Amino acid sequence: MPQARFSFPEGFLWGTATASHQVEGGNTNNNWAIWEQDEGRILHGHKTGLACDWWGGRWKQDFDRAAEAGQNAHRFSIEWSRIQPTPDQWDEAALDYYREIVRGLYSRKMTPLVTLHHFSDPLWLVEQGGWESDETPGKYARYVRKVVEALKEYVNIWTTINEPNIYTYFGYVDGAFPPGKKDMQAAFQTAKNLLRGHAAGYGEIHDIQVEARVGLAHQTPDTSLNVTHCKRC
Repeated sequence: MPQARFSFPEGFLWGTATASHQVEGGNTNNNWAIWEQDEGRILHGHKTGLACDWWGGRWKQDFDRAAEAGQNAHRFSIEWSRIQPTPDQWDEAALDYYREIVRGLYSRKMTPLVTLHHFSDPLWLVEQGGWESDETPGKYARYVRKVVEALKEYVNIWTTINEPNIYTYFGYVDGAFPPGKKDMQAAFQTAKNLLRGHAAGYGEIHDIQVEARVGLAHQTPDTSLNVTHCKRC
C-alpha cells in the first residue's frame, strides 16, 4: 500500500475555532439572542442559554482538552455587546475577563487568534441600522481600537470580520440569519459596509500594532454546503 509522510513548517498552528455566542452563554444583548426567541428560527426550538458556559469559567476545561489533543492555537471571538453594552458605555470588567482567557491560552502554550466580529451585533447597533448604516464602520473601528488596546500585550493575530459573505447572504438574501431579510439592495449595502468595516479595523489594528497579522475569514464555496441545513443550524 502506498505511504506518504507530510511535513508542516516549524511554527505551524493547529487549532480549532469558536464564536462568542456559541460558547459563552448568557448573551442577551445581541441580535442572535433576540432571533432565537422566535419560534421556528432554530431546530427543535433550541436556545443558547448557558451554551458551553465559558463566561462561567468552563473555557478552562475546553482549553485543557484542546491542549491535551495536541492543539497549539485557538481562534475565539470577542462579543461586541459585552465590551460596549450601550453606545456610550465600555465594560472594563468584560475586557479583563477576555484578558484572563487569553492568558489561559498562553499558560497552555497555545497561540490566541482573536476574531473581532463573528456574526453577532449589539442590540443598540441593530436599532441604529446595523451594517446597513454607513455609520457602522466608524462605530466598529472605535470598538476595535478599544479591544486591541486592551489585548495588545497578548494578541498579534486578528480576524476583523468572520465570513462577511455568509453574514450578508444568510441575513439579507436567504433570510435564515438575523435580520431575516430578502432584499438585494440591503444585501449590497451591508456587504459594502462590512468591507469598509474590515478596512477601518485593519487600519486601527496596524496603528497600534505595526507588525500584527490581520485578515478576515472568508467562506469559500463548498459543494457540500446545504442551505436547508444552514437555515436550521
